[in-house]
Amino acid sequence: MTDLVYKVLRPAEWVAAQAAGIFAGSPDDQRDGFIHLSAGHQVRGVCDRYFAGADDLVLLTVEAARLGSALRWEVSHKGEAYPHLYGPLPLALVKSIADIRRDEGGRLTFPPGIP
Repeated sequence: MTDLVYKVLRPAEWVAAQAAGIFAGSPDDQRDGFIHLSAGHQVRGVCDRYFAGADDLVLLTVEAARLGSALRWEVSHKGEAYPHLYGPLPLALVKSIADIRRDEGGRLTFPPGIP
């Protein structure tokens, strides 16, 4: 559906993933049985809904095609399709890593490419 997919992580999750060489999922991902990913246009909404109040996040960018059949686009309860990864995310597949921080006005700032 899109060429790139994104994963928003808390800093501690990123540190653990780096130590392991893979991201096996957040507690929410593990509960749901897949890693929740986002298309670029979904990242801001995901941050607003699930990371409200967080000042410090990490954004991983992955080429969707590299995830193969483990990546599935599934419709959420609100009717929008989201990418879900069934299996761990090897960090070797991560194309780029960026910080999401709050600006002086308290708004989250995103890297280029996130509308």
